[in-house]
Amino acid sequence: MTRIDAHQHFWHYDPLRDTWITEEMSVLRRDFLPGELEAQLQGSRIDGTVAVQADQSERETEFLLALAERHPFIRGVVGWVDLRAPDMPDRLEHFSAFERFRGVRHVAQAEPDDFLTRDDVVRGIGQLHEFGLTYDILVYAHQLPAALTLVQRLSDQPFVVDHLAKPRIREGVMQPWAEQMRELARCPNVWCKVSGLVTEADWVGWHPDDLRPYLDVVFEAFGAGRLMVGSDWPVCLLAADYARVVELIESYAAHLSANERDVLFGGTAVRFYGLER
Repeated sequence: MTRIDAHQHFWHYDPLRDTWITEEMSVLRRDFLPGELEAQLQGSRIDGTVAVQADQSERETEFLLALAERHPFIRGVVGWVDLRAPDMPDRLEHFSAFERFRGVRHVAQAEPDDFLTRDDVVRGIGQLHEFGLTYDILVYAHQLPAALTLVQRLSDQPFVVDHLAKPRIREGVMQPWAEQMRELARCPNVWCKVSGLVTEADWVGWHPDDLRPYLDVVFEAFGAGRLMVGSDWPVCLLAADYARVVELIESYAAHLSANERDVLFGGTAVRFYGLER
């Protein structure tokens, strides 16, 4: 089975653009490019990745697609387009000409809590389906009600929740996150990425046991067939190196059947993003 890292990033660091990288995140204040990641993939037996946007610009989408053309291990790209632009269908048609353009994401966690329910945003996301594109939901836990409204309004659109919707692991808070994730999982058009966990925990003092209750919730709610593993590299470096992130999920999933592990570590991502094309 092909093993896929369903969520990672690349960038040329720009201090004027990348203001989200604060002083306490200074380890990320440099370039992160495919040559560096490829060695990490080989060490963890990962065959390919999905590169996900970090900047809100079409220039970012073009950058990731250009990298994917030069580096075959980048199996898919989740880019950015302006969801509210009147010419969005034209932009989607343009980017869909690139074989590895597989989906769209907007950094909704940085927007007002009702962003994903606004009519112009819902209208924009609703146009992805006709191009065979997915949508990555990036929200904080307290924004889950808007995400639930969105996926229910667009029941034919495939969605995936990034980073388990960033539960408050550092504080040990489970509710209402857990029940809201279970409610999302009852929507058959929603998948979830097992990613971003270590950076929601205590960066220097986390232990696998801190993460287990949150993993228990999503594995029970979604099952391996709607979960996919992502490293969130290089952001994960704030709390763990690449190998440790992969080993964390491998250890947790050791009780699953071989088929379930294959699905979790590749099969789900291949089907969701259409990476077999």
